[in-house]
Amino acid sequence: MCGIVGYAGPNDTVEALLNGLRRLEYRGYDSAGIAVIDDTGGVAVRKKSGKLVNLEDLLTASPVSAAGTGIGHTRWATHGGPTDVNAHPHLGDGGRLAVIHNGIVENFSELRDDVIARGAELASETDTEVVAALLGLETAAGKDVETALRDVAKRLHGTFTLLAMHQNEPGKIVAARHHSPLVIGLGDGENFLGSDVAAFVASTRRAVVVNEDNIAIITPDSVRITDFAGTEVSFEEYEVEWDAGAADKGGWSSFMAKEINEQPEAIANTIRGRIVDGHVEIPELTELGAERLQNIDRIIIIACGTASYAGMVGSYAIEQWARVPVEVQLSHEFRYRDPVLSDRTMVISVSQSGETMDTLMAVKYAIEQGVTTVSVCNTQSATIPRESDAAVYTHAGPEVAVASTKAFIAQITALYLIGLHLGRARGVLSAEAEAAAVEQLEALPEKMVEAVATHEQIAELAHWMADTRSVLFLGRHVGYPAALEGALKLKEIAYIHAEGFAAGELKHGPIALIDHGQPVFVLVPSPRTSPLMHSKVVSNIQEIRARGARVIAIVEKGDTAVLPFADEVVRIPLTDALFDPILQVVPLQWFALELSTAKGLDVDQPRNLAKSVTVE
Repeated sequence: MCGIVGYAGPNDTVEALLNGLRRLEYRGYDSAGIAVIDDTGGVAVRKKSGKLVNLEDLLTASPVSAAGTGIGHTRWATHGGPTDVNAHPHLGDGGRLAVIHNGIVENFSELRDDVIARGAELASETDTEVVAALLGLETAAGKDVETALRDVAKRLHGTFTLLAMHQNEPGKIVAARHHSPLVIGLGDGENFLGSDVAAFVASTRRAVVVNEDNIAIITPDSVRITDFAGTEVSFEEYEVEWDAGAADKGGWSSFMAKEINEQPEAIANTIRGRIVDGHVEIPELTELGAERLQNIDRIIIIACGTASYAGMVGSYAIEQWARVPVEVQLSHEFRYRDPVLSDRTMVISVSQSGETMDTLMAVKYAIEQGVTTVSVCNTQSATIPRESDAAVYTHAGPEVAVASTKAFIAQITALYLIGLHLGRARGVLSAEAEAAAVEQLEALPEKMVEAVATHEQIAELAHWMADTRSVLFLGRHVGYPAALEGALKLKEIAYIHAEGFAAGELKHGPIALIDHGQPVFVLVPSPRTSPLMHSKVVSNIQEIRARGARVIAIVEKGDTAVLPFADEVVRIPLTDALFDPILQVVPLQWFALELSTAKGLDVDQPRNLAKSVTVE
């Protein structure tokens, strides 16, 4: 979950590292640090707990001039609290070697005992300093950094991307990857390493993915990759689809506000090229073969957090259109429950980053069981889509805010596309039903513009609710996972109690939570396309209103049935009931953002969280 960047080249090394860290801070902001080979030829380290600005202040007070090689790190704390001494980089070999790390070394306790027994002195509580000590013992014995890192990597259990440099080998950075992301940026007379392309996209859009259990070696003029045995491996470069401007705020008050406003474009980009002659056609699924798709008799969607709620919404659509049983399981529970799988099972993983460790390990487990694996992902050449049989990219562009918005919407859109493709491929979706769904899909970007425009009304609502301590969310059918997502957003960035419920569960216990003035958001289905569910939800509203709830109803335009029973009504454009949550969730996103803002909190970097969860 930490952000890492490495630079080898002729330009200002400190500025190159800081530029990368600014774009990676969403991956962790408990501390930040850099190590460079300075103008004297030695390793100079600057690191500070807290957000990146603290490191920048330290560099202003205690500047360092670098000679072209450096590594930088922004941390999400695992081993050891967020303190100056636990911040990366860590040193070995008498301060001549510097190391940064993303991941968790599970056998660090045993390794710690080993290095202490061999004379190492450790100052921090981190697993990373143990690795630095191990590497330092190897280089002090005469090994070069590449050989030392290769030998040490074989001893480590868990997850890691490690970057190391030594003052005796200026101009060179060596990196090792095991179950944690690593990419190379190919520049002109300079090269980069990063946990994400955001680390270097301002300088180059040419990138190379470092594969599992490989070692990367960069200098200003060369790139090599070997496996852990030292055998050189070939690699292919690709071009990053977006430029640096896509990862800037662009004048918005926060990245989250920017990304909510980008949702119409995210939907349009996800759909683009996948509707051909009125039919949904996903080439990546077509390549799996018609027989393989026709033989699927069960689908399991695996995901975590917001992505799991996208999976829940998608499951309704896939079942309806493809007529295959679908269940949604949390990635971190999936492989531990000894699931019943067969060669007729399809596992669809959903992950914005494509590096979510729980989901990656679940996908690997599914592959071992011989099932068909499909990835829904927003990040080019990430590990999960590369491991899967097919990848359906969402093309939502970079999402920097920790609380996901446009990725969630794009994931639902991609799952709807998958459902329509499967329904047609399996011969169970009528032409009329497909045409109606395609019409709704193509209209979504424009309707999303209207949903985004609810901001002003929601902002006013949120600011008078700034002292609210608890909010409930109710929904039925596809509205239920949307309610869960609304509650999660509020927990993530406003730090207040929030719960989402299936509205039908009210009478089975949760209605006891309703007290006078309790705010409840109710996601009301379309009365035109889902009249039965609409009437049931209106009944739920009456039940909670009778017990003193303050009801904020999200309804489609023209729905007057809720007016006598709701305290606030937020209107969204008309759409089919199955597509309601894509629009309903937008006011909930705005509410979380505005309530957090009213409380004076950091919307983009909520406490204890980071964007990409690359550890289990």
